[in-house]
Amino acid sequence: MSLPTTAQIVIIGGGVMGASTAYHLAQRGCTDVVLLERQPFFGMGATGKCAGGIRYQFSTEINIRLSLLSLPMFDRFEAELGQPIGLRRDGYLFLLTSEEDIATFRRNVALQHSLGVPTEWLDGDEVRRRVPLLSADDVLAGTFHARDGLADPNSVVMGYVNAAKRLGVRAFTGVEVTGITTERDRITGVVTSQGAIACEGVINAAGPWSARVSEMAGIPLPVTPLRRQMLTTTALPEVPKDFPFIIDFAQSLYFHREGEGLLTGQSNPHERPGYDESVDLEWELTHMEAAIQRLPILARAGRAAHWAGLYEVTPDAHPIIDAIASLPGYYVITGFSGHGFMHGPGAGLLLSEIILDGKAHTLDISALGYSRFADAQHIHEYNVI
Repeated sequence: MSLPTTAQIVIIGGGVMGASTAYHLAQRGCTDVVLLERQPFFGMGATGKCAGGIRYQFSTEINIRLSLLSLPMFDRFEAELGQPIGLRRDGYLFLLTSEEDIATFRRNVALQHSLGVPTEWLDGDEVRRRVPLLSADDVLAGTFHARDGLADPNSVVMGYVNAAKRLGVRAFTGVEVTGITTERDRITGVVTSQGAIACEGVINAAGPWSARVSEMAGIPLPVTPLRRQMLTTTALPEVPKDFPFIIDFAQSLYFHREGEGLLTGQSNPHERPGYDESVDLEWELTHMEAAIQRLPILARAGRAAHWAGLYEVTPDAHPIIDAIASLPGYYVITGFSGHGFMHGPGAGLLLSEIILDGKAHTLDISALGYSRFADAQHIHEYNVI
């Protein structure tokens, strides 16, 4: 299939945000949509390199409500789209080792309860009882929600892409957008490595590269790329099947079951913004020293694979899902700050409502508007890993 020369809407970025938006537009009958991904396959960018976690445990009302919208969509995914996604409800267990974090997490859990999320508060002894493999003498408390878990990012992306194509969306890989054209302050099209497409609307779903894409439209985006890396281990038969997704919050260190072994990662607090996706071997050693100290059985495992990807970080660690008022026809869905995969299903639905109805109505997302940065009206998400 050759690249079309016209479309109603062009979506830049074939990760979970672009794929979800394409599907939800098509589901509403808006099928004159072109989805463009510059990589050879869909979902090879930030989505394909994430840890696959999905959780309700956030510190702000809007992020909790995004989870309340989005996570049940994972439950319905296979029945609705015909695509298994490897969904596992192993639960998320946050380990708390500082009094400051305990005070904040108590407030977070109270907020979660008020919104219908039954997160459990655990004392240190209960944490140690539930996960005896941990070296957890310093753990003062923990929070656990049994309906948090994992899904396979590639399966989710391809489920949306294939369903969107069945509905009439045209989707292309290996096509890079090199320009966005405007006339009289309106979107008129995109220029790509394979030709130009005239269109009425452009959706920037380019994740960590969304600020660069937005420069083509003359719209500055406060989205910064930040490297994060992780690795998987060889088999660890001692790890039980009900082993939760564990987050040592103060260290930004995490583990979850992956195949017969574990996946583990740790955020480098000194990481500089940029597009470098190579593995920092020095940081990997630092990470593994901390990981083995927390979970000693890791000392007996080998490394199966390692990789790095990019977060797309905003100043308040909340996404931007909005129509840009100063450039009619330009839409943004980006800046999820490390929790985009889990909110991708709901975010795509909400942006489709903005495009087709003029406003999101399934959920009030006025707090996620682009203008909040100019107005300094934003709140910070505490539960960022």
